[in-house]
Amino acid sequence: MTKITFIGAGSTIFMKNIVGDSLLTPALADSHFALMDIDPIRLAESEMVVKKMIESTGAGATVLAHSDRRSALEGADFVVTAFQVGGFKPCTVTDFEIPKQYGLRQTIADTLGIGGIMRGLRTVPVLWDIAADMAQLCPDATLLQYVNPMAINTWGLAERFPDLKHVGLCHSVQNTVEELAHDLDIPQSDFRYKVAGVNHVAFFLRLELQTEGGLRDLYPALRAGYASGALPKGPLLMPRCPNKVRYEVMEHLGYFCTESSEHLAEYVPWFIKEGRADLIAEFGIPLDEYPTRCVEQIADWKDQAAALKAAGKIEVTRSHEFAADLMNAIVTDTPYMAYGNLPNTGQIPQLPLGAAVETPCLVDANGVQPSVVADIPPQLVALMRSQINVQELTVKALTEENRDHIYHAAMMDPHTAAELDLRQIRNLVDELLVAHDDWLPAWCNPAKAA
Repeated sequence: MTKITFIGAGSTIFMKNIVGDSLLTPALADSHFALMDIDPIRLAESEMVVKKMIESTGAGATVLAHSDRRSALEGADFVVTAFQVGGFKPCTVTDFEIPKQYGLRQTIADTLGIGGIMRGLRTVPVLWDIAADMAQLCPDATLLQYVNPMAINTWGLAERFPDLKHVGLCHSVQNTVEELAHDLDIPQSDFRYKVAGVNHVAFFLRLELQTEGGLRDLYPALRAGYASGALPKGPLLMPRCPNKVRYEVMEHLGYFCTESSEHLAEYVPWFIKEGRADLIAEFGIPLDEYPTRCVEQIADWKDQAAALKAAGKIEVTRSHEFAADLMNAIVTDTPYMAYGNLPNTGQIPQLPLGAAVETPCLVDANGVQPSVVADIPPQLVALMRSQINVQELTVKALTEENRDHIYHAAMMDPHTAAELDLRQIRNLVDELLVAHDDWLPAWCNPAKAA
């Protein structure tokens, strides 16, 4: 029996998708699901949901909830992480409210920027603890890492635990294909593409339509549609963001980014600017989007939980997450291609070795094996390096316990540097480190410095 452990199982809807995909995969349908979360109420709700899903499918799977992480990890074949250290309150609120006092506005603040740096400082030490437990309790297990900031987390894990089997997984590629299919009115199944880069700042290097006469480049249609105003058609997955940022970046850099416009807007220095309300309006940038979304999700969850509890059965359908297909490929030695985030050992020779990069990966019984992509245009490489600078300094701060590198990471962040001077950045970082004191390693807090 395959044991699949979820750390952060209180992320019920995400967990439900992975469990559902597993129950619909014959080689995983009889798995044991070990659920662990620090919130006992959300953990109990998730266990209830899994039990009903197992009953609905008639699968031979079993489930057990754990409040203790080590007991959940013992003997696991796969470990799925999906958690947010510090939660919406206080940490996410802090990551938005303190920068706002300096005039620094954000949209999501979970990947790059000052919010992404702080989240990385909170998250990587917890992932290190999980990896240490895995080395003792399930050394052959594969970690499927879904937590943001994906690149910082993946890089940090590899630095401290080089022998750990792990891959960072995201759904930005699948989401983007869905949105492009919507805009171009083309079935997703007819798309052919190649993507590579850094998580959330990867690009469609090839984007084509499969026709009876062969492959047709779709970029001319995207460019013509944007030039005429016909594209983007409007929000599909992100209701408050019209997706214009990605089209504008494509117009100037030549290629379409894998992550949403609301994310991309805060990774670059071009869109969110003090005194430029015209840019915010023209490109429909949803400032403070993540706190708004969290408030809505928290308000909606009580009704969702009640509906799931009242349901006699829970319908199980396929999601577009990679996890179950990836686990199936390893268990059955059936080749499968997924986009994965791994340390760069040469699969993108244009980017620094060691950096966390996202490429197509072959998955089979040998694990997750990245393919080489060596033809990324130089302007995209330059943009990716601007992201890697921040990621590398954040990881160095963590591995060396060097607080100076936290300031350096913030100083190199494209959006932060475009808005604040060096002294403002240092003061902002100090305020955030003190505010996050209980959620960070002690060496991070300048108030505790000798």
